[in-house]
Amino acid sequence: MSAAVPGTRTASIARKTNETDIRLTFGVDGTGRSEIETDVPFLNHMLDLFTKHGQFDLKVEARGDIDIDDHHTVEDIGICLGQTLREALGNKKGIKRYASVFIPMDEALAQVVIDISNRPHFEYRAQYPSAKVGSFEVELFHEFLWKFALEARITLHVIVHYGMNTHHMIEAVFKALGRALDEATTIDPRVQGVPSTKGVL
Repeated sequence: MSAAVPGTRTASIARKTNETDIRLTFGVDGTGRSEIETDVPFLNHMLDLFTKHGQFDLKVEARGDIDIDDHHTVEDIGICLGQTLREALGNKKGIKRYASVFIPMDEALAQVVIDISNRPHFEYRAQYPSAKVGSFEVELFHEFLWKFALEARITLHVIVHYGMNTHHMIEAVFKALGRALDEATTIDPRVQGVPSTKGVL
């Protein structure tokens, strides 16, 4: 179960199953510092980019049944990241709520659109030229992003407009995700309460 740290927009979780053992701490108002140790090197790289470009603080220690494949580890880290984001944001008072960010990575262009809505939804529009980056199965990022959106209870749209290099395309997505989440979670002093006519998010 995730738990927020009082007085900060930070939360931690320890989640152990028969498939994975994960400890994760996520700070919304960070400095881009990451300490990431998992059995999935390409995911480590993407989470490092996400953290740096979102100016978050992220610590992940994860071990999983990669002798089967990377699926459970990637999916469960997405679950843990989503749960800690939700806990860290608390009542969401004063946040901007929405963001749309385009990021180029050489020939690739990705867009991430976020609504911190308390209504989980995920749309993914991406066609990659290869099914793997090294040994990493590209389809696993759909699972990661979907579970992240579900557990964070956000609306998340990810669009890769074009690209020729799968690594570049995915890298653009994670940089855009970091930037968009940073913008959507920013406290706007003009916002009174939560940014919703319902009065709650």
